[in-house]
Amino acid sequence: MSDRDDRDAQDCRDAGDGRDGGDGQDGRDRGGTREPRGTRDGREAPDERTADQRCVLIVDDEPALLRTLRINLSARQYAVRTAATGGEALDRAARSAPDAVLLDLGLPDIDGMDVLRGLRTRSAVPIIVLSGRTDAADRIGALDAGADDFLVKPFLMDELLARLRAVLRRRSSGAPLGRPVIGDHTVDLAATTVTGPGGPVRLTPTEWRILGLLLANPGRLVPGRQILREVWGPAQETRGNYLRVYLAGLRRKLERDPARPRHLITEPGIGYRYVP
Repeated sequence: MSDRDDRDAQDCRDAGDGRDGGDGQDGRDRGGTREPRGTRDGREAPDERTADQRCVLIVDDEPALLRTLRINLSARQYAVRTAATGGEALDRAARSAPDAVLLDLGLPDIDGMDVLRGLRTRSAVPIIVLSGRTDAADRIGALDAGADDFLVKPFLMDELLARLRAVLRRRSSGAPLGRPVIGDHTVDLAATTVTGPGGPVRLTPTEWRILGLLLANPGRLVPGRQILREVWGPAQETRGNYLRVYLAGLRRKLERDPARPRHLITEPGIGYRYVP
């Protein structure tokens, strides 16, 4: 087992709601943040972790930045997991779902955009991209691929913490409590599973993304253009036929009576909503 695997072997299943506060430093390690009591080199102490922490997966191949982020987040009572490669990040996220991901795009093995897409097809976990890429096209591409936010390096630690609080707050307030039910089917977004009377139901990655957007806004109308933009990109905002096809497929798989849906509702000419 590698040194990082040994440090981070405790997975994210012990995580819960997080707190944060205190003075921030910028994204470069200036040595101005004390390491949390009971840690060494910013590493978390699993035996001191409480049940009310949220778990953040940091994906970056810069050891100094990983250390700085680990120290700052641990000091604010987040449980922290780290990955230096795209493959390691996808493996960690698959083994134990984090509550948020901080993702660098310049990874040594897999392009960060591919990691972003891989994470997004599996779950609706909030993802903040941390990147030295400054072109607007890179920011737009990452957001269209499923990132919730984009922060250019170097950055202020206070700003990163504020953005992290914001995405976690949106997830907590927007996501339905527990495991949402559609017809006779129970949906587990974190595990990306649907279980019905006949057993597991397979959804395609695109179906998961559409369903995730609707479930994150229970009872609220989600405009069709927004779904098209977030799933297929801004160039496809007028392709309403895409949504009609995929929503019909989701209803066939999940609703008791697809012709008279109870949960996945169409608002003609406007958008769709999930009714719990």
